[in-house]
Amino acid sequence: MDIRPLPAEAAAVRRYVADVWQPYHEDLADAVEGHALADAITDVEANTEWWLDHMDEDFRAWVAVAGADDESADVSPADTDGELVGFITTSIDECPPVFGRSDWLLVGDFYVRENYRGSGLARELMEQAATRAREADCGALELNVDVDNDRALAFYEKMGFEPRRYRMHLDIDGV
Repeated sequence: MDIRPLPAEAAAVRRYVADVWQPYHEDLADAVEGHALADAITDVEANTEWWLDHMDEDFRAWVAVAGADDESADVSPADTDGELVGFITTSIDECPPVFGRSDWLLVGDFYVRENYRGSGLARELMEQAATRAREADCGALELNVDVDNDRALAFYEKMGFEPRRYRMHLDIDGV
């Protein structure tokens, strides 16, 4: 299993979107009540463009590649013959000095294909995020998780994450 950076290149992002990002959202929609998908989820080109527009110097993504003949992290996910089986995205949450804390690394989307769950891959991807946090002098990892995503909650708790805040939701028509 190799974990490779996702470059901001159209071919690599297109494969990422089609092979793991869209399946991630489809799986999440099946597991989490409030994760509705737009019809556009199957529009690989539109989603590729969206990703390319949002990739900047603070954003990083890594993909897990299984069964590749080319075991080099230098080979783009677009060019590998391996299967993309998971990913993690991160960005830096810069802290204003008034709060007196270090910057945090935000874990965004995080996914491991079902047949690779329990293999240690999720931990490897999270370790990649922790390495990025150390390199960027971030003092902590932070993430959001759906309250009814029991498997993810169990994994994060096992990793040592603790709840710090509750994010709440109210449709505007309820006010």
